[in-house]
Amino acid sequence: MSSEQPVLAVVIGRAGSRGLPGKNAIELAGRPMVCHTIEAARAAVTVDRIVVSTDGEAIAAAAEAMSVPVVRRPAELATDTAPVDATVRHAVVKVWGESGDTGRVSGGGSGSGGIIVILYANVPVRPPGLIDRAVTLLVQTGADSVQSYACVGKHHPLWMVALGADQRVTPFLDNAIDRRQDLPRLLISDGGVIAVTRSSLLSAPPDGAPHDFLGADRRGLENAPGEVIDVDTAHDLTVAEAMLQRTVAGGVG
Repeated sequence: MSSEQPVLAVVIGRAGSRGLPGKNAIELAGRPMVCHTIEAARAAVTVDRIVVSTDGEAIAAAAEAMSVPVVRRPAELATDTAPVDATVRHAVVKVWGESGDTGRVSGGGSGSGGIIVILYANVPVRPPGLIDRAVTLLVQTGADSVQSYACVGKHHPLWMVALGADQRVTPFLDNAIDRRQDLPRLLISDGGVIAVTRSSLLSAPPDGAPHDFLGADRRGLENAPGEVIDVDTAHDLTVAEAMLQRTVAGGVG
């Protein structure tokens, strides 16, 4: 399936990281971590073009070795407080320009059309077909964005507590639920994919709420817990390595 609109995958990865220094270029299953996300984007039949946004030389070198163009990120967009949407907008404007010319004429012209797939470089494990599922749902529903989620399971806000300086436990939310089966089913973003229309991304006010760029009509896809590995710690890295090695051993991907 190929969307009538051009689809640009923007892989984002900073050089810096507090939890796991240099994580986006760290070797994982024989390759820099960012390479696994690039491979996922390449495997998506809906994606027309891929670009990597980074301030890191090692990340850029890994992308260029795979013949993927790199958008060099300015310093103000390379901090750990820089908004994701500002980083992606910078890359989109660099690739498609301020005018919105995506390089493909469809219907009445390119205009502000186009779909942006946002992929985190530190997510080396995704279920096959996830990117295509997100783009397809975005197109079929006419939504502003589609994001992937996983069930929180027993790590539920109704069972969360605050631990005071005196080790006193205070429930985050008062409730009488003591069985997992009785917890209301909630999901959390798993970092696997975000697909958003170009118009929604670019129309979000710079001083608005953090997720304004996702638009008013937001849809979601659910992944099983553990299908997506978002690497932030050494433990995450170990899990991702094991899953990728198992995939290779099984002849998948």
